[in-house]
Amino acid sequence: MSEIDVAREITRLEAEIEVMAGEVESCRKIMLAARLAMTGGGAWIAATVIGLLNFYPVGLVAALIAVIGGIVAFGSNASTARQAAARMAAAEAQRSDLIARIEMKTVSASRLLH
Repeated sequence: MSEIDVAREITRLEAEIEVMAGEVESCRKIMLAARLAMTGGGAWIAATVIGLLNFYPVGLVAALIAVIGGIVAFGSNASTARQAAARMAAAEAQRSDLIARIEMKTVSASRLLH
């Protein structure tokens, strides 16, 4: 593989790594929202059971939906984030390998421009 091809592959891998980093960050944000939904729904249910809130069937159903939906969203995004992180680590390892293949050229002092 020529140096130009290696440089292009490194550039492609860096762009791919950046996309995967964005995917992981997006999953983390959704996981945070899912945690908030689970906590809010659980708090609503607990407050209703304890008697701090009046019993409203619609409110209880909404709280249950928030808890179950939060569990599903959290689990789905957690596995997606793990998969993206694994792909990102593989791409970074491949990028490091390609960088190690490049022959570094020494620049002599006489060629430096000030």
